[in-house]
Amino acid sequence: MTTFENVKEIIVDTLSLDANDIKLESDLINDLGIDSLDVMELVMAIDEKCGITIPDDEIANLTTVEAIVNYIDKVKAA
Repeated sequence: MTTFENVKEIIVDTLSLDANDIKLESDLINDLGIDSLDVMELVMAIDEKCGITIPDDEIANLTTVEAIVNYIDKVKAA
């Protein structure tokens, strides 16, 4: 499973969004309608399911699905 597929699955499972609406270029707020509480819930789910910890100061940079995917790949490669 690719990182994108994994993130997509986490978003669907955590926030009950339609998988067909989630694209790599999707903006979390503008395209998917995620609010700040949803973002925190999503970050916790990503931390748990990917075995990483996203620092609070990085969360503001994760505005698209692609940004999340790139961040996870960067952390796992380090």
